[in-house]
Amino acid sequence: MGLGGISIWQLLIILVIVLLLFGTKKLRNLGSDLGGAIKGFKESVSDKDKSEEEEDGEEPEPLSESSKTTQAKDAEQEKERS
Repeated sequence: MGLGGISIWQLLIILVIVLLLFGTKKLRNLGSDLGGAIKGFKESVSDKDKSEEEEDGEEPEPLSESSKTTQAKDAEQEKERS
């Protein structure tokens, strides 16, 4: 038995129908958009935490080389999307 009384075969049939209706390209774009939205949300939450720490008088830790590189790659990807 699958999720909530839905068997694995029923889930596969639903998946096939969704693929036929929307196509793989549109679903891939939807997935990347959703991932970008989640990433943006996490960044805004961490930025808020950093600003609260600065208000408390604490200095934020300097960025490591790996996080600088990651941020540069993220900026390039955003530029390519635009």
